[in-house]
Amino acid sequence: MKPETLVMLVVEDNPGDVLLLAEAIEFAAIDARMHVVENGEEAMDFLGRRGSHAEAPRPGLIVLDLNLPLKGGWEVLAELRADPGLRDIPVAILTSSRTDAGICDGDTSGRCRYFVKTGDFKKLVGIVRQLERFAR
Repeated sequence: MKPETLVMLVVEDNPGDVLLLAEAIEFAAIDARMHVVENGEEAMDFLGRRGSHAEAPRPGLIVLDLNLPLKGGWEVLAELRADPGLRDIPVAILTSSRTDAGICDGDTSGRCRYFVKTGDFKKLVGIVRQLERFAR
């Protein structure tokens, strides 16, 4: 039986990083549908199905950059943890900073993982495969 398509909400303001992620998903042959938002406020609108995101699907995985405009990744993560309707969605922090690696330390549910962005496509494909296992 084929597993269900993974619905991913990618919260990333860098179009180049989004493109690389999409290419890595395709290369890894992962059955995923990406929805991309560029800032934390739009992420919360998507998750709350507000405004232009009224018909948004519930993601099976949130891929979250920490360095975002309007509302940062730290704030988004705090709101997710505080919302009983959203806290069970797995969150993969994918950011360029190695200094924030402890962001998932307070998560006792096992629903938060931290990954450092890489320019090495082969390593990115490996991260994408880990993301899929984490989400399933």
